[in-house]
Parts: sequence; structure tokens; C-alpha cells
Amino acid sequence: MVSRSYSNLLDLASGNFHSFSREKKRFPRVATVTGVLSELDDDNNSNSVCSDAPSSVTQDRIIIVGNQLPIKSHRNSAGKLSFSWDNDSLLLQLKDGMREDMEVVYIGCLKEQIDTVEQDDVSQRLLENFKCVPAYISPELFTKYYHGFCKQHLWPLFHYMLPLTPDLGGRFDRSLWQAYLSVNKIFADKVMEVISPDDDFVWVHDYHLMVLPTFLRKRFNRVKLGFFLHSPFPSSEIYRTLPVRNELLRALLNADLIGFHTFDYARHFLSCCSRMLGLSYQSKRGTIGLEYYGRTVSIKILPVGIHISQLQSILNLPETQTKVAELRDQFLNQKVLLGVDDMDIFKGISLKLLAMEQLLTQHPEKRGQVVLVQIANPARGRGKDVQEVQSETEATVKRINEMFGRPGYQPVVLIDTPLQFFERIAYYVIAECCLVTAVRDGMNLIPYEYIICRQGNPKLNEIIGLEPSASKKSMLVVSEFIGCSPSLSGAIRVNPWNIDAVTEAMDYALIVSEAEKQMRHEKHYKYVSTHDVAYWARSFIQDLERACGDHVRKRCWGIGFGLGFRVVALDPSFKKLSIEHIVSAYKRTKNRAILLDYDGTMVQPGSIRTTPTRETIEILNNLSSDPKNIVYLVSGKDRNTLTEWFSSCDNLGLGAEHGYFIRPNDGTDWETSSLVSGFEWKQIAEPVMRLYTETTDGSTIETKETALVWNYQFADPDFGSCQAKELMEHLESVLTNDPVSVKTGQQLVEVKPQGVNKGLVAERLITTMQEKGKLLDFILCVGDDRSDEDMFEVIMSAKDGPALSPVAEIFACTVGQKPSKAKYYLDDTAEIIRMLEGLATSNAPISDQIGSIAAVSTKDLF
Repeated sequence: MVSRSYSNLLDLASGNFHSFSREKKRFPRVATVTGVLSELDDDNNSNSVCSDAPSSVTQDRIIIVGNQLPIKSHRNSAGKLSFSWDNDSLLLQLKDGMREDMEVVYIGCLKEQIDTVEQDDVSQRLLENFKCVPAYISPELFTKYYHGFCKQHLWPLFHYMLPLTPDLGGRFDRSLWQAYLSVNKIFADKVMEVISPDDDFVWVHDYHLMVLPTFLRKRFNRVKLGFFLHSPFPSSEIYRTLPVRNELLRALLNADLIGFHTFDYARHFLSCCSRMLGLSYQSKRGTIGLEYYGRTVSIKILPVGIHISQLQSILNLPETQTKVAELRDQFLNQKVLLGVDDMDIFKGISLKLLAMEQLLTQHPEKRGQVVLVQIANPARGRGKDVQEVQSETEATVKRINEMFGRPGYQPVVLIDTPLQFFERIAYYVIAECCLVTAVRDGMNLIPYEYIICRQGNPKLNEIIGLEPSASKKSMLVVSEFIGCSPSLSGAIRVNPWNIDAVTEAMDYALIVSEAEKQMRHEKHYKYVSTHDVAYWARSFIQDLERACGDHVRKRCWGIGFGLGFRVVALDPSFKKLSIEHIVSAYKRTKNRAILLDYDGTMVQPGSIRTTPTRETIEILNNLSSDPKNIVYLVSGKDRNTLTEWFSSCDNLGLGAEHGYFIRPNDGTDWETSSLVSGFEWKQIAEPVMRLYTETTDGSTIETKETALVWNYQFADPDFGSCQAKELMEHLESVLTNDPVSVKTGQQLVEVKPQGVNKGLVAERLITTMQEKGKLLDFILCVGDDRSDEDMFEVIMSAKDGPALSPVAEIFACTVGQKPSKAKYYLDDTAEIIRMLEGLATSNAPISDQIGSIAAVSTKDLF
């Protein structure tokens, strides 16, 4: 049984309009909506917590969402529309990677504009015959969305072109951004009409739909959502110039899996998340993941492949064989260099032509023997830059042919008229070398197609004069700046801007030995034939299933407005600490212990002011003066600082430098851990840290009595993180025989004696109370980072032991939602202070409680 929304569309497809009532009315409205939607328009779906509709779908289904449907349309002379599959569409080809039992539904636009009166009929036919759901967009809105925001802002920026002048993409236009949001919202509405949110997978493709994940996640918190970017992702220095940079990043992070063609693209995305959103990533068992509000957003790095069987079927066509024979005769006794590119500014056609001109200038003997065939496909965009590229290309070709041409020999053959696929295939077959000199390209599958076509088949081998047993051969010259370059290890990689280097590569490709051509071809053919489009799609779907595996297990709810919306996902056993609950437990217990971290817990992280406020001191005094309480503040700070800051707290226990120094109250002396024998290791570690401080601007060294801390909070985040890894390895190698541990924290590397951690304070407190015959029946432990996990571990492990009361109430609480040994969390330091204030005033008279709470306001705490 399918979901109700999907069955409504099936009713439409089958003609059962009587059962469509309200939905029939809604379908054309969504399909034909025009104008601009506000980015804060929730479409009455702001209540996302309970939005996941139930479903009983038993068959696996994936919804593929792309800018265009994999459909060709044709209108005959009578005006009747007919439709067929577009076999060249990647969205259709990736079906080869799906399981046979997986149903595929497509959502996208049609290439042809459909009149409003025809839209219902077209939708019915496409759903019934192709399982395609068209999104109808008005011409005006489509122009702003596609030719405006996508092609004037995103596409140039992602290809490293900044709008420094109005001619280079133009200044940021807010109306184009609104149009982009409106179209993404239309796509979201179409997905909502067909999705069974508990069962279906959704796979969104490319930069046209980058905010779609937010719209879908807002409606269905547990939607199984993947996104693949088919263009480059620029470095942070380029991307950060985009006025809506954070909105797009946060939208992508609402996906479960984000795919990129190369590691460089993924690295740039992760760097942007780090620099602009403050997020860090980690790699576990080969998978890169970003922790985002309790959800792990996985990163997939895998270049797309080609549809090999389709190419092979074209190679077997009689038309292809005829065309190959024709080209063989046309270029008899000549070596063909082939370029196949779109006519746009990033494909580097003019650079390739200049290299060809230089080759013929420097090597006169190659005149008459070498021909460059440049196939120039029509540009996908439009504008002044396309016209300039076309004019420059035609002028350069004319100059080269006039300079080096002669009767019967044309050194450059420019083909700027559309070719049928079999004709392009024929050029691949006869070309000695394929040249791709794009200055920036997301992937570029031309080299892959060339490799498969050079493998040929028996009939084509016979036509071009190859023996049946002869080894196949090919040569590739590819730009360093295209996505397929890293996977082609046998290609000659060039910087396309360096004309001399491209010229040398072209010359080498022509004179290299036959054995080397065969070796390079075999290496490429092995990779391309095993990493086809089916392999790519299958691998992505498998990773998407893995990334969504724990959706059902986690509790999810949405927070934030507009494009700032995100989903908080937590383990069922990890929940927000209820102040009412802990106050109730606090009131009914008699032997209580409270363990508090300071930085990040009692004071906001990154605050300029780190000293405790008057209100904080008052709360700590109220808690520690209660005879039923033992209160410890445990910090990584040195004991002199803690003594100075909390001198007015007579009954407050202090743990300095992660528990190495302990002072039960103000009237006692500091005690030291017996675990440490000496600090000679500092003489080794400090010079090493000083070296990294000198080379890392913004880093500092904090010297404590028992530890050394290298802090890079104010350094460049990427460089600081890189230096921290190097420093950690360096310290571990030079201190391998010393009784110390080297650990990383939030933007720091710390060296301290082994065995010294905050858990020592918790162990000592529990043991001391047990020896006094007073078993603790209430423990509250609050912290915010890794160093506090030791305290959490001690109190949680003691829960079922004899050291605590059998009915002990244990509250291990961390700050923020993140993986932790704690079972509770509060969102920030303001909530921690409010919770402690609630405990401190819980036993006071009602009048005192009201006055005390009123005296503490959040703005005064920090």
C-alpha cells in the first residue's frame, strides 16, 4: 500500500478523478504557482515536530530530484505532445545501479514550456507512463531562477569567477535569490505529494536545488535525504564572498549524505563549514562525518562514471561504422587530436588553440601531419561572455588555418554545429589523442567516453586497420582543474594556462612509443569499465542507506526559523534535563554531591570576561553553605587563579589543573596527587611548543604547574588544526618514555601527567563519603568538553556499586547536544545557571526564592 499522497497522484494517473476532491484542486496550484515566495514561508508546516506522516509502503522506493526530468518531448504538426526517455540523461542512467525491486520516481522540469490548460493532462501521462512528476515553473520565474541566480551567481562563483565588474556575473540580486527559493519550494511541494517519509529515499542533484533539503527536512524530520553536487565546490576564500553563504551551507547540512566528485571539492566544503559555521569533522573507518546538532552528516567522495553499455550499443550501429570509415578517409595519413567542449568561458578552447598554434610553429615537420578537430557544443548558458568566447574561437581558428593551412590540409577543424551522438563517437574512434584543457570543470566525462570508444569492437578495428589481436591504445592530455583528472593516473596532466606545457604535452602524446600508449590505455580502461554510472549510483545508495540507518532510533525535533531551520537528533536515552525533575530529587535527598566544570559551563565559551560574576559567586555560596551538600568546582585552570576568584566561597571545594590539586574548602590546604613523580618532561615539551607557536600566528602557550597547553583559538582554524596534529605527533614521539599523556581539546593540545584527570575528584569524593558512612543519594555533575567525560564515567560506573545509596539520583549533564557519557544535557551556560539557581533557592522560603530568581537575569551572567 502506498502513501495517501502518492495514491492521490495514482488516482489522477488512472483517471479516478472522483476520489481526488481536494488534492485535485491542490495539484495544479502547486504545479503552476508563480511569483516569489518568502524564504520564511512555511506553507503552514511550521509544526515540524509531529510532521512525519505514517506510511505502510513495503517496496523500497527512491525519489530522484533534478532540475530537468530525463524526458524528451516532441510536439507534432497537429500540436499533440509526445514523450520519450532521454537516454543521455544521467538521472535515467543511474537506474542501472538500483536494485531491481526498487521503484524510482522522478521529479523535475520539462524542457518545453507547457500551457496551463495542458498541465493536468501532461502530469497524468508522465506519471502513468514514466513515473515522472513534472514541476511547472512560469517562464518569468524560471528565467530569474535558472538564467539569473543559478547561471549568474552560483555557476560562475563555483567555477572561481568573482563578480568584480558587472560584466563578470553581475552584483548580487536579492530578487534572483528569492526566485531561487521559490523554485526550490515548488520542488519541495512536488516531493511532498509523492513521498512516504518513513520509507522513501530522496536523492537531490546539483546546485540548482541546494536549499531543497531544508524545505524537506522541515516537513519530514526523519526524511532519508541525499544530495550530490555535480559542479566544483570553491575554496572558502571564494565561497565566503557569497552573501547567502551560511544559508546554503546550513541547507546542505539538512541532508544525511552529501556527495562530491573529488576530495578537493569535499575539502573546500568542510573548510567552509569550519570557518563560517564553526563545525569540525572527523573520519571514522574511512567515512568523513560532520556532527550537526546530534545528526551525523556523511560526506561521500566518488566521481560519476559513464553508461558503458549505451556507448557500446552506439559503437555497434551501422551509422557509426559508416562515419568512422568516412573520417578515416578524410584524415588519411594524418594524426587527429580531438577536443570536445561546450562553448563557454571555462572550457579553455582558446588555450587549446593557442597551444596548437605554438606546436605548429615550433615543429614545422608536423604541418600537414597533425590536425586538431574541435567539436564545440552549444553553450548551456547565455550572455555576452558566450558570444565573446565564440568570436575569439572563430578568429583564432581562422588565423591558424590561414597561417599553416594549404590545399588539402586544414590544421584546425572547428565543428560548431550540433552533432548526433554516433557522429561524436566516430571522432573518438579515429582520434590519436583527446585534449581537455578546461580551466575549471566539475567532472567532465569526455575522457571516459574516449577511452571506451578507443577500445572499439571487431568491426571498427577492421575499418581502421587494426589486427584483431592488436592491443588498444589511447592518449589523454587533461587539465589539472577538472574533476576526472585524479582518477586518470595515466593521463598527461597540464596546467591549461601554461601554453608551453600544453604544447609539450601535445607533442609528447604524438611521439610516445606504442607500448606506452597501450599501457596508459589499459590502465584507464580498467578503471573506467569498473567505475561506471551504475557503480557510482549503487555506491551512493548504499552509503545513503547506511547514513540513515539510525533515523528510527533517534528522537528528532526541529528548531530555528526560515533557512536557519535544523533538526536536533538525540539518542533516546540522552535527554534534556528537566529543572523541575532535578529540583524534586534535590529536595528529597540528604547526602548530595555537586561537581561543576567552569570554562564553558559556568561561563560562556569564548567570553572576553572569564572571571565569575557576583551572581555566580552567590549561587555557589548558597549551594555550598547547605550542610547536606558537598560542592566542588573542578577546572583545568591553575590553583592560584581559582583561589583568587573564589576566595569568598568558604565552603566550596576546588579541583585545579584537572584534579591534580584538590582543596576541600577555604580553610584547608591544597593537596596534590600522588600519581606524579616529577616534571622534567617540561624541559622537553616546552621548546617544541615554542617552535609551533613561532610558526603559527595567533597561538599561545599556557604554562601550569603540572601541565603545558598549546592554544590556537585565535589562529587560522585550518592551519591551527593542521599544526595541532603535527604538534601532537611531535610531542608523542619526543615524550614516548615519559609518564605523560598528550591530548587534544577544543582548539588546544595539552601535555599533562598520566592518570591525572577530573575523574580523580569524583572518585575521591565518593570514597570519602563512603568511609564516613554517608552514602551519597544525589550526584549532579556538569561539564562541557572531553575532560569532563572522566567525571561522567566515574559517577555512572558507581551507580550500581556499594559506594552510593541504592536509591541514589544521578544527574550527569553536558552542555549542548553532542556525543557524551552523560545522560542529560542543557543547551547553554544560561540554562546551567538557571538550573543551579533553582537548586540553590529550592529550600529557601518562597519570598526569598522569588526575590533571588528575579535578581538573576541572563544578560548579567556573562
